[in-house]
Amino acid sequence: MQITTRRKFLQTSVILTASAMVGSSFSFQKQKPLLSFSTLGCPDWPFDKIVSFARQNNYDGIELRGILHEMDLTKCLQFINATSIASTMQLMKDNNLKFVDLGSSCMLHFPEGEERNKNLDEAKRFIDLAAKIDCPYVRVFPNEFPKNQSKETTIDLIIKGLGILGDYAKESNVTVLVETHGAMVYVADVLAVMKTAASTHIGLVWDVTNMWTVTGEPVTEVYKTLKPYIHHTHIKDAVKINGEVHYKLLGEGEVPIFAAIDALRAGGYKGYYSFEWEKLWHPEIGDPEIALADYPKKMKKHFEVN
Repeated sequence: MQITTRRKFLQTSVILTASAMVGSSFSFQKQKPLLSFSTLGCPDWPFDKIVSFARQNNYDGIELRGILHEMDLTKCLQFINATSIASTMQLMKDNNLKFVDLGSSCMLHFPEGEERNKNLDEAKRFIDLAAKIDCPYVRVFPNEFPKNQSKETTIDLIIKGLGILGDYAKESNVTVLVETHGAMVYVADVLAVMKTAASTHIGLVWDVTNMWTVTGEPVTEVYKTLKPYIHHTHIKDAVKINGEVHYKLLGEGEVPIFAAIDALRAGGYKGYYSFEWEKLWHPEIGDPEIALADYPKKMKKHFEVN
């Protein structure tokens, strides 16, 4: 009788342990975040290294912000003609990766004239490229509030610029995303733009750190306000020293970045959590081999624990 009872106990224990392990694994798989990184973090890497590194470190996608210091993606060898695009797309497919966003340098605060037209033309070329490589988003900047024109005028210019680009993108499956960047980082200003400009082909890149390091506004409240417009995110961490932002590995700064990530997840966000390591603009920060490998480990740990 004791042997039978003990045998049943052991069998039950094994089953329960296995079930718990399967349940834990299933839980992580169900809520596994889609991870990408911006090529801003590896400006000296050739494209094949970018792809192989992404695959080896469990990324799902790549956000293109220049390749080998060429910021105009339409001039990069990988996209110069139909043959090169086909080869590039095959390489991405072979490595189970997707292009998730094209980061243009387009800024929308300029008044009517040559500079504004040049920026809008760049964004249009990026939209055309995105359509060819099945990339859903093109990022543009708001970007500043110049002293020589009123804030209201600048906001109106940003909204009009987004309208022009949104109309242009209607012929494709591309959505134009304005990033919380530059001077447009206070939630009230972002909301003022998005309430008027947002459409099927216009949305928002939420860069949490760009906003928080300037405004200090609670990230969970910011998310609640901007949630309807967020299509893509930039994830990074930093500390402020004497008013200057210094970038750190995820979790090693003072930005409430994990609170923002938790808000996104709880709110049903299905897009990419895209790591932006600004190595190109800040060469003094750590090497991409370290930073870009660290990010998916930190994200996996956070999603497993929380």
